[in-house]
Amino acid sequence: MPAIAPEGHHCHHAKAGKDKHAGLGAEAADAFAASKGRYGYRGIKAALRTGVPEKVTGRIMAEDGPVAHVPRRRGHGSHGGRTNPAPGTPITRDFTAERPNEKRLTDITEIKAADGKVYLSPVIDCHDGKIVTYTAGYGPNAQPADTMPEKAAAALPEGAHPMVRSNRGRHHRQPGWLELMERFGLTRSTGTKGRSPDNSAAEGFFGGMRVGSIRPRRWEEHTRGEVLALIDGYTHWCNHDHIKQSLVWVSPVEYRLSHGLAT
Repeated sequence: MPAIAPEGHHCHHAKAGKDKHAGLGAEAADAFAASKGRYGYRGIKAALRTGVPEKVTGRIMAEDGPVAHVPRRRGHGSHGGRTNPAPGTPITRDFTAERPNEKRLTDITEIKAADGKVYLSPVIDCHDGKIVTYTAGYGPNAQPADTMPEKAAAALPEGAHPMVRSNRGRHHRQPGWLELMERFGLTRSTGTKGRSPDNSAAEGFFGGMRVGSIRPRRWEEHTRGEVLALIDGYTHWCNHDHIKQSLVWVSPVEYRLSHGLAT
């Protein structure tokens, strides 16, 4: 039997390896499209639930072109007004929690629409990243932030009094906000002025939402009503469909159901 030249041997095995994963590219592209471009190769590998290694999935995606959207850094400001001193920082930068309703995060962001602006204020549970609730408004005032604790408190089980982490912006130091926090027995925590990493988990939600619910279009191409619908769709996806590595590749709602926790 004639010997195979070394270069032929390597070529044969390269083709065999490629054939072994034939069809995975199309499956990865379908999963990428289903996630609306929100998953990178780790998320795609988990969504496909195959035995193909992450590195192979990443290589195939790199060859075929799908690239997850990455949030860009952006500055933001806070609306002025009468405020009170900010409290200390008992959460520091530890955004983990052993159980639901132990630590929560909140923040407020501005989104430019075709016919004005939308101001969004969500509440995020540190235990599993579930979006507990959110409020939105059309003006740069305290309304979105001040109505949020009431909506969030409505979802709390009896006796639960979580710590609530916010940035040091004026919205979270207004008298209305302070009164609501005291009424529901919620402990306040803030980061250092001008240091966004002190509330990075909330900032990460905004970054993911900005690219994950709109690309390749722009927010300015939609009306405020359409923006609200996009936000609602994205928060529902985050809770019910977004499989997360930290939750062993299930969504927050699936995770809670599997552990017998209230959703």
